[in-house]
Amino acid sequence: MPYFLIIAVFLAYFILHSLLASIMLKQWLAIKWPAVMPYYRLAFNVLAIILCIPLLIIMFLYPGEVLWQWQGLSFYITSAIAVLALVGFIVSLQCYDLAEFWGIRQLKERNSSVHDQENFHISPFHRYVRHPWYFFAIVLIWTRDVSSVQLLVYLLVTAYFFFGSLLEERKLIAYHGEVYKKYQQKVAGIIPLPWKILSKKQAQELLDETKYILDKR
Repeated sequence: MPYFLIIAVFLAYFILHSLLASIMLKQWLAIKWPAVMPYYRLAFNVLAIILCIPLLIIMFLYPGEVLWQWQGLSFYITSAIAVLALVGFIVSLQCYDLAEFWGIRQLKERNSSVHDQENFHISPFHRYVRHPWYFFAIVLIWTRDVSSVQLLVYLLVTAYFFFGSLLEERKLIAYHGEVYKKYQQKVAGIIPLPWKILSKKQAQELLDETKYILDKR
């Protein structure tokens, strides 16, 4: 398969995913067909998974030329890093309201709200980066062997994580306001930076400020 077709297929997925996740589309649906909103988040996630399957099949059928393989000591080091990233991702699941994330809560409660209902929180992982799942995913893919097709896909996925995080943060600012802007200033986005890390005390102070603002509403 020509590389430009692979790029086109993945870009189509990214564009569709971003469009379906946009506040503008959800607001339009909430006005036109409010009855579908309790089902929207769950349907969005199921569709995202289903549409990933053809992408994985393409990568399997057209692996491309092997560019590099981790061997010797580097294999064990990168494998250990990948395992740590996977463990970190699994542990980080406890830091999210997964019922809210998957859309199960919205369906059970017949919630038609356009905005997410999960309160602003700062987990141990969120003290280091604002998007720990993206960080762990990037570590996982770049510690694997790489073919020409995989390199292209990994570059596209990594770029989309950074671009998608910008779109996601526009929504988070709409949900949480000035508190999230302060959080942005204090913590790195995806790649941890030593000078942009919150201590436990600083994280709690920011959460206390959030609680104070909510109590005043």
